[in-house]
Amino acid sequence: MHEPSHRIRALHTDSTVTVYQAYSPVIGVPAARDGRFPAAWKRDRMTWIKPSFLWMMYRCGWGAKEGQETVLAVEITREGFEWALRHAALSHYERGVHPDRDSWRRELRRAPTRVQWDPERDLRLAALPYRSLQLGLSGEAARRYADEWTVAITDVTPLAHEVRALVRGGDLEKASRLLPEERVYPAGDELLARLRA
Repeated sequence: MHEPSHRIRALHTDSTVTVYQAYSPVIGVPAARDGRFPAAWKRDRMTWIKPSFLWMMYRCGWGAKEGQETVLAVEITREGFEWALRHAALSHYERGVHPDRDSWRRELRRAPTRVQWDPERDLRLAALPYRSLQLGLSGEAARRYADEWTVAITDVTPLAHEVRALVRGGDLEKASRLLPEERVYPAGDELLARLRA
């Protein structure tokens, strides 16, 4: 079956979506323990969330990169996730989507959310021929994410390490069974129409 090049795949329920981030233990451990981001988490900085577990593994090196040793699964409200999509701008200029570069720059400055599409990854972290969503949250979006949308925060570092060990041992089938069940997110074409590169 053909996989569309730009599609949101995520672990989701009727009311929540799970996204992933990786932090140093100073932030990650208290966030998972308390179910909310600690004071050390800067609400005035852009933060990137990723609905793809394997893209997060690619980015943080299975939780081995410095400053990204604690991998978090952050369950947020679907209402918040869709607010972020509705208020997003593409992170790069795209001919055919934007009238010109100046229009794109103005849109980017106004938008509290940025959308970036990066190649999805397989278990060996090799690039796949279709894309995975990343959302950059700043200003109002970052504050809402931390203070309103977050439902639960779970430390999934042990899962990351277990999957990595199975992949290194050549047991891709068992590793695959441990992955979060990421299904197509029913975002609706109207939410994504102007965000597909």
